[in-house]
Amino acid sequence: MRLLIVGTLEGQLITASKIAMDGGAAVVHADTVDDMLKTLRSGRGADLVMADVDLDIGDLIARLEGERIHVPVVACGVKTDATAAVNAIRAGAKEYIPLPPDPEMIAAVLAAVARERSSIIYRDNAMAAVVRLAEQIAGSDASILVTGESGSGKEVISRFVHARSNRADKPFISINCAAIPEHLLESELFGHEKGAFTGAVARRIGKFEEASGGTLLLDEISEMDVRLQAKLLRAIQERVIDRVGGSKPVAVDIRIIATSNRDLAEAVRVGTFREDLLYRLNVVNLKLPPLRERPGDILELAGHFVERYAQENGVPKRPISDEARAMLVANPWPGNVRELENTMHRAVLLATGDAIDVDAIRMPDGSPIAAGQGADARVAASAAATAEAVSRAFVGRTVADVERDLILDTLDHCLGNRTHAAKILGISIRTLRNKLNQYADEGLDVPAPGEARVAVA
Repeated sequence: MRLLIVGTLEGQLITASKIAMDGGAAVVHADTVDDMLKTLRSGRGADLVMADVDLDIGDLIARLEGERIHVPVVACGVKTDATAAVNAIRAGAKEYIPLPPDPEMIAAVLAAVARERSSIIYRDNAMAAVVRLAEQIAGSDASILVTGESGSGKEVISRFVHARSNRADKPFISINCAAIPEHLLESELFGHEKGAFTGAVARRIGKFEEASGGTLLLDEISEMDVRLQAKLLRAIQERVIDRVGGSKPVAVDIRIIATSNRDLAEAVRVGTFREDLLYRLNVVNLKLPPLRERPGDILELAGHFVERYAQENGVPKRPISDEARAMLVANPWPGNVRELENTMHRAVLLATGDAIDVDAIRMPDGSPIAAGQGADARVAASAAATAEAVSRAFVGRTVADVERDLILDTLDHCLGNRTHAAKILGISIRTLRNKLNQYADEGLDVPAPGEARVAVA
């Protein structure tokens, strides 16, 4: 965690920085907004900016956006009136921290930033398989291609991988290749020297150098011009980059994660994406299923967003009514997790009763959501309900009870065939026989080979 503190309240901010350092954060100081931008341009990035509320917070955030630097801002100050806090948050600050700083509040803010950037919420088996693969390959330096529809959580899973990698204490830098004009993207990636082109008034460090030692996320890489892809390929292969207008190569040490919502194999076929670059990036493919294909996650995510936005907006956390839950799992969610998040944020603000009801589940213009109809919606609702029921069925039971039922149900499924059951369960035949002997000694009905247990009404 890297913290950049901006302002002239030296004594108070030094105290804040000491608290942050005690919490494991690396702290850099800048007296002015210009100094802050120089620090960020130099490649010394930040995970959080803590700014003096007496600065123009709106201007600070606007200048960050103008430089295409994306970092959360928290305002702080000695003022005790609520106006300063409200104005700072309206200007775009994530939070307001009164000074002198409370160690617990500083720790909570840092923890919230870290958690927001690396946490992942799931329950459905389809997503669980992706998370298991992500955990398996997190410790390597292999390049990763994350694919999936817009809003399905590609950046979230990328941050999840970084947080569990050997580079977790180094920078995680993200750049959206689709959001930056083609003629500026090269400079954003590789940096430039002073005078390299009109408007290059100073040297600027690019994302490759800023991410050195850590992870660079190339978001929506399919939108990158094919001519720039050649330079990117060399940077990945040789681990060196050339700044625009530079005279010598610069060594970098990074892990590359790329994302795309398009079929890159098809892009290769039509000539808009380099085949050699695809092979270099696609060492491991994390393919995120759309939300409609992991219905077990819908209610889990909805509950998470309700809790989060109730806390952020200072309103009571309300449960989701049964009718609203049914509507949520029946909806096809073409915008995936991002659409669900925005919907639940609105629901938190619109709910008026003791629970979030169907009346609060609305479109941005206030119209009711048209829940999915037909077989697909019924299947989604059924799958989500089953996932929740299975999860709830485990609560209050011992591991031994769950294990026993799993073994006996699997043996039923295999009509008493011990060998097949052991393979499905992932245990040795000897272990299975020992368990079955134990259950028989306890007086339980253990099916013989070729038989299944008889259900008793």
